[in-house]
Amino acid sequence: MDTLELLAHPVRLRIVHAMSGGRELTTAQLCARLPDTSKAMVYRHVDLLATAGILAVAEERRVRGAVERRYRLRHDRAAVDAEAVAAATPDDHRRVFATAMAVLVAEFNAYLDRESSDPAADLVGYRQHAVWLSREELEELIGELRRVLVPRLTNQPAADRARYLLSPILFPVEPSG
Repeated sequence: MDTLELLAHPVRLRIVHAMSGGRELTTAQLCARLPDTSKAMVYRHVDLLATAGILAVAEERRVRGAVERRYRLRHDRAAVDAEAVAAATPDDHRRVFATAMAVLVAEFNAYLDRESSDPAADLVGYRQHAVWLSREELEELIGELRRVLVPRLTNQPAADRARYLLSPILFPVEPSG
C-alpha cells in the first residue's frame, strides 16, 4: 500500500495528526485521543502504519506480561511526494479530499464534545475567502504561508500550548481567463 493510499483513510489520518509534534504515544493513549473510534480499529490501523514505516517503535516495555509499545511518527514517511500527487487521478483527489474533510469534521466534533470546549476563548475559526490571483501571486502566497507555518510545525508540546489543527485548502473555483 503506498503512502497516499495509507493516509487516505480517516482513522489513519487522525492517528498521524495525533502523533504529530514529536509525540510518542501508546496505542492505548491513541484510543483515548480518538474516543469515537473502536479500540480494535485503532489497533488495526496503528499496526498498518507501523508495518508501512510511517510509525516507528520508540520504546517497548513489559506491562502486566504484555509488551507496551510507544510509537513516534516518521515525518519523512508520512508525506505524499509531489510525484505521487501529480500521478493521482481526479478520483484519487476526490477520495483524499473527502477523507481530509471527514477527519476535519470528526476532529471538530471531538473538540466540541469536550466539556472544556470554548470556541470563542480558543479562537476557533473557519472562514473562507475568495481571492483573485495570477499564477505568480499564487506561488508568492504559497511561499508566504510556508514561511509562516513551517517554523511552527516543529513546536513541541508545552504547558502553555494547545494543539490546533490547521487545514489550509486552496483550489481554483473558476477557470482563469
